[in-house]
Amino acid sequence: MASLNKVFLMGNLTRDPDVRYTPKGTAVADISMAINMVYRTQDGSDREEVVYVDVVTWGRQAETCGQYLSKGSPVFVEGRLQLDQWEDKDGQKRSRLRVRAERVQFLGRGKASEGKAPAPAPSSEGQAAQRPPAPGPAPAEEHGHPEEDDIPF
Repeated sequence: MASLNKVFLMGNLTRDPDVRYTPKGTAVADISMAINMVYRTQDGSDREEVVYVDVVTWGRQAETCGQYLSKGSPVFVEGRLQLDQWEDKDGQKRSRLRVRAERVQFLGRGKASEGKAPAPAPSSEGQAAQRPPAPGPAPAEEHGHPEEDDIPF
């Protein structure tokens, strides 16, 4: 039988993203989300339920989350469930279920645009456009100038 592990969540961050780097330099960001649901009980009163979910994201997407998101930011997360298991310092087995994000879409204005004109928030699909230029001089042809060897005189 085939299996499926896919999660779609929409909610708000409960705190600023926590970005750190692995020893090899890969970015990892932990974000926490609150997902609110309002429903009507049998007696006709409205009731609100909040679910808190921990999410981890990796690589350039983690860096972008740290740069553009802050507490209260609305996000849409697509990912999969991941079970983490470890032993604590007392030797007790511990585990937690969280979401490993495959895509984080920003739904509102981020912290980089606070107090400025609204700017479109990047999504994880547009990460290549958000990368800073590579170090060193850019090739002259990219700026409309031919290389010296290409000048005909």
